[in-house]
Amino acid sequence: MKFLPLILANLRRRKLRTLFTLASITIAFLLYGLLAAVKNGFEAGVELAGADRLITIHKVSLVQPLPKSYQAQIAAIPGVSAVTHSTWFGGYFQDARSPMQMFPVEPEVYLQIYPEYLLPDEDRKRWLNDRAGLIAGRAIAERFGWRVGDRVPIRSDIYAREGNNFTWEFVVDGIFDHRDASGDTSSVMFHYDYFDEARINGKGTIGWYILKIGDPARSSEIAGEVDALFANSSAPTRTGTEKAFIQSFARQAGDIGAIVTSIGIAVFFTMLLVSANTMAQAVRERTKELAVMKTLGFGDGRVLALVLGESLLLTVAGGALGIALAAIVVGRTGQFLSQYLQSFILTGSALATAVVLMVLLGLVSGALPAIRASRLRIADALARR
Repeated sequence: MKFLPLILANLRRRKLRTLFTLASITIAFLLYGLLAAVKNGFEAGVELAGADRLITIHKVSLVQPLPKSYQAQIAAIPGVSAVTHSTWFGGYFQDARSPMQMFPVEPEVYLQIYPEYLLPDEDRKRWLNDRAGLIAGRAIAERFGWRVGDRVPIRSDIYAREGNNFTWEFVVDGIFDHRDASGDTSSVMFHYDYFDEARINGKGTIGWYILKIGDPARSSEIAGEVDALFANSSAPTRTGTEKAFIQSFARQAGDIGAIVTSIGIAVFFTMLLVSANTMAQAVRERTKELAVMKTLGFGDGRVLALVLGESLLLTVAGGALGIALAAIVVGRTGQFLSQYLQSFILTGSALATAVVLMVLLGLVSGALPAIRASRLRIADALARR
């Protein structure tokens, strides 16, 4: 700490240059924080995917339906403890520009396979006994102001009821939470039987199967058996882990991880050049002063530490300010983006990575100027004009 006043005095020497460098680093880490939140929003479901769950879809494409008759055959495969299914409904409430994640499911088996969905016993019993009922995640219920007992009209652009009516009416029987704080609660589930009986197209088909297996180590083997079972049928299948399924779903919007990484590398490389240039200029301007300090007893190691400390203070201060601003922006916009990115948050790992990046940026940008300063010869430095 005894060198801190000296470091601060050096940074105040060129206040405008220091301010611009600090602002650049702040913006870089603000961008990092926002991109990290977006990345987490797209990929949070991947991290929470069950290791003991497999997903079976049509081999051609996810949008191609599968016969419901496959369910009994899949359930008979050794190692499969439970099988259910789900289908993309494509519904929306009031605003067609805001589609919901809405799925017709088999209520009892679905809740058994997904124990992470926390539904009160009273709501659970009500939903199981109400064929026209639905359960909504906490996020979607708060978004629309739904309460248990509300009757809500949902319109689907994919499935019509008898009379070519695309509007479906449901009763909100329950609101569920997720066991994990970052888990998805922006989806809606309702009875498949009610859906299949009322729709006029696609009867007897489903979107994909969800398999719960006893031994996750056998997932590849069981997946192969499922696909071999329907290899020569009119609707061949492709089975994989739930994690791979969610990743493919997320990547329909692009490889978010690769996009974020590419932008991050470009930004931090630019910041590295800016910071290194700032430190190099600062050292060049103080060549004679550094020579005087060495004359007064500052060794090479102390001079090295002094320049590195200046670089670290600049990057850590700018980085901390940028991350703080990112946290404010994410906190205030997260509620508006919950319908699209349920986990639009800054995670602990993202913050830890930010701290590491601050330190690395400070060390790398200040390394070369610090080494040159430490190797400075007193006589040569004092002889310069």
